[in-house]
Amino acid sequence: MRQAIMTSPGVIEHRSVDEPVAGPGQVRLRIHRIGVCGSDVHVNHGKHPFTPYPVVQGHEFCATIESVGVGVEGIPVGTKATAMPQEVCGTCPRCQAGQYHICDHLKVRGFQAPGVAQDLFVTEAEKIVLLPDDFTFEQGAFVEPTAVAMRATTRAGDLTGKHVAVLGAGPIGNLVAQACKARGSDVLITDVGQFRLDIARQCGIEHTSDARSETLKDAAQRVFGARGMDIVFDCAGVQATISAAVESVNKGGTIVIVAVYGDQPRVDMAVVGDRELTLVGTLMYQYPDYEEAVRMLASGAIQTQPLETRHFAFSEYADAYAFIDAEGPRSMKVFIDV
Repeated sequence: MRQAIMTSPGVIEHRSVDEPVAGPGQVRLRIHRIGVCGSDVHVNHGKHPFTPYPVVQGHEFCATIESVGVGVEGIPVGTKATAMPQEVCGTCPRCQAGQYHICDHLKVRGFQAPGVAQDLFVTEAEKIVLLPDDFTFEQGAFVEPTAVAMRATTRAGDLTGKHVAVLGAGPIGNLVAQACKARGSDVLITDVGQFRLDIARQCGIEHTSDARSETLKDAAQRVFGARGMDIVFDCAGVQATISAAVESVNKGGTIVIVAVYGDQPRVDMAVVGDRELTLVGTLMYQYPDYEEAVRMLASGAIQTQPLETRHFAFSEYADAYAFIDAEGPRSMKVFIDV
């Protein structure tokens, strides 16, 4: 079968490898669609802080069940599916406390463990998430990033009636903003260009701000008035966004760090302490976040079609990255068709 492997930053080789076989308790998937995410782009640039090379990428995807191993029940062959990409130990204190997504020995497929950039992929049945028959392959590939948004928004607590700003209107920021709205908050989303803000408006996010011409403080004043912002989600992961969040969120407010920072930022901890701000990290998701992501997508509460930018054939994997680099903020979600 075909496999794409990144041997070093920016270098993808295509190989022919043996087909995997589903063992006891496992499921074999036929991969149809792979979404390229911002973290994948960091890997392509050699900027992901936790990824060695070589690496087989691919962690947000849609597949169909090809076959199941001995002992697997309730997973019909031919059904559309995706799967959680975490490999966890199950025995560390975090796993024992039910926080397996931050396992002390966590490996993530596509980063520290092989991903799905191949025709067939085998995973444990317990990681499988079945999808509705009417899901498109693109919707299926969006389940993983939507689960990121589900987890991130729950980290901020009850969002009902809250004033929220989302910094960065790329795919994750867009999905976080939609999730905040679905959870009952009033949402402002910012970015450094109109293209992604236009996409956000197509997805129902009414309040937008171009950070090139309006500061976060001014945007919050315009949209929220004197009450200001209760919560800020940093989905951009650059110095300017974390600085703006710390400077602009209400006293006693919360900042949720969603983005993966390519470069280590400076944070004014004196302001954090003086204003009793809460800095919250969020990593990936748990199984219920995947289930909620499927429900949100199926109900239409979260829209993804406006985020679909372009498709590339499997043989054009490297071209997909070149396109993303060339288009910059005019690219949202790029797919690899396997």
